Amino acid sequence: MKNDVVPVEIRGILPANSGCAIFIGNSEKVFVIQVEHNMGAVIGMFLRDTPKERPLTHDLIASIFQGFGIAVERMVITELKNSTYYARLILKQQNELGRKLVEVDARPSDCLAIATSQKRPIYVASSLFAQVEDMSEVLNRINQDSNDSEE
Repeated sequence: MKNDVVPVEIRGILPANSGCAIFIGNSEKVFVIQVEHNMGAVIGMFLRDTPKERPLTHDLIASIFQGFGIAVERMVITELKNSTYYARLILKQQNELGRKLVEVDARPSDCLAIATSQKRPIYVASSLFAQVEDMSEVLNRINQDSNDSEE
């Protein structure tokens, strides 16, 4: 599995017409996943370690995982079908009986929020990474424009 994936990170979050554009990638390539506006805000809060008055849904999930001795290993964005991205959350539970790995199908936005909140690695399937359009130049231009407007 490890050889079939590419490590990536969240490179930017920008408001878009239909929600938020999450720029995901590495030094080689960046691609975009569209998420609901609220999910973009939540992922941004986790990235910035923003304190929250009350636990969010993803904080609740983390507390449940902790209560059952489950750790988030990583998340993998696995495929793109009919303009929809798919992802898997890989969980590990270890106790006196042994170690158990479980892969859970989930929306990429939820996986990104959970992985970001837990500071866990984000991966993309190599085959998917090879097929997505490189948006590095778009992200660079947006970052340049925002730097120019700050001056």
